[in-house]
Amino acid sequence: MTITNHKSFKNRRILSGILTCTAIALAYAPIPGLNQKIIVVSGTEFAEPLQQIETQFEQKYPHINLELKFQGSQDIINNYIDEKNDFNPTVLIPTNAALLDELNQRWQSQNNTQAFYQQPTAIAKTFLVGVAWPERGKILFPNGKFSWQQLEKAMAAGNWQKIGGKQQWGSFDFITTDPTRSNSGQITMNLWAQSKGSKNLNTPTVESLFSTVKRSVYLPPRSTDILLQEFIARGPNDADVATVYESIALYRWQQSGAAQNKPYQIYYLNPTVETVATAAVVRRDVNGATANAAGKFVDFLTQPEQQKVFVQYGFRPTHGNIDLLSVTNSPWNQNIPGAQVNPQISTLPAPQPSVLGEIQKLWQRVQ
Repeated sequence: MTITNHKSFKNRRILSGILTCTAIALAYAPIPGLNQKIIVVSGTEFAEPLQQIETQFEQKYPHINLELKFQGSQDIINNYIDEKNDFNPTVLIPTNAALLDELNQRWQSQNNTQAFYQQPTAIAKTFLVGVAWPERGKILFPNGKFSWQQLEKAMAAGNWQKIGGKQQWGSFDFITTDPTRSNSGQITMNLWAQSKGSKNLNTPTVESLFSTVKRSVYLPPRSTDILLQEFIARGPNDADVATVYESIALYRWQQSGAAQNKPYQIYYLNPTVETVATAAVVRRDVNGATANAAGKFVDFLTQPEQQKVFVQYGFRPTHGNIDLLSVTNSPWNQNIPGAQVNPQISTLPAPQPSVLGEIQKLWQRVQ
C-alpha cells in the first residue's frame, strides 16, 4: 500500500509539472486571433518614412506585423479594383485623397457597398513643385518664378541654344510621371491645361499640349520618387526640369548635390495643388479583427511623434499644429534654394475623380 501511494504521489507530481509547464507555454505563446498581419500599400514617396515608422509601431504593438508595399498612386487604385496584386491589401495610402474617392465610386458601382471600414484619414500633405538645375533654371525662369508658358516654349524649341542657353547643353529635357499611373503626372497635366485659361480638357489646345508633352517625355516613370531619383542620376544634359512633390524635392536635395556637385533649385508653382495623403482600411478580404489592427496603425500615423517623422522627410503635418522649423533634422532648416515654410502661393483643390479619368483617357489617346 505504501509503495502504491508513493507511486501515485510521484505520478501526480509529474502530471502537475506537465500542466504547469503547459500553462506557462500557453501564457507566452501567440494566441490565434490576437496576432494580426496588415499589408499597407502606399505611394513610393512614403517608402522611407513608413519604413522608419514601421519599427516604432511594431515595438508598441508586437502582435501586429506590418508588411509595406509601394506603388504609384494611380496604380494603387487600379491594382486594387482590378485585383492585379498577388496579395490582399489592408490599408491603402495614395498621395491624393481624391484617388480614394475614385476607388470608392468604382467599388460601389461594381459591388453596391462601401469600399472602406471607416472614413479615410489624412496623414500628411505636400505641394506639387518644380525642380531645375541652377544654370538652366536661370535661363528658363529668369524672374525666379515657375512658368508653364516658358516650359512649353522650351519644349517647342527642343534645345537650349534656341532659348538663350548654351549650345553644349543640348536638347531640352522635361520629366514628369506617367499620368495613367501616378498622381503627380495627373496634377502636372491638369495645372498645365488650366494655365491655358480653360478648365475643359476636351479642346484642341489642350489636346495639342498633351501631345507635345507626351512626345517630349520619353518613358515617363511610374511614380514620383522614382522620377526624382532618375532626375538626380541623369543630371544636367539628360534631365533639366521636372515636376515632383515638395516633400521628396526637400528630402533628396542633399543627394542631388552629392551626385551633381550643384544641387537643384526648387520652384513653387502658382497656383499649385496641395495633395493630402490619406489612409483607408479596405473591406475586401479583411476581417473585423484585422481591420481593428489596421485602425491602430492609421491612428498611430496621426500622433505627434509620427507626424514629426513625416516632417523630417519633407511632408507637411495634418495633425498637431507642428512648427516645421522646430522639428529635429527638418529640411526647412537646411537653406535649400527656393524652399519656403510659407510660400506665397494659391492652392487649388485636387482634381475630382472624373477629371483624373479624363486626363488618363486624353494621355492615352494623343500621339
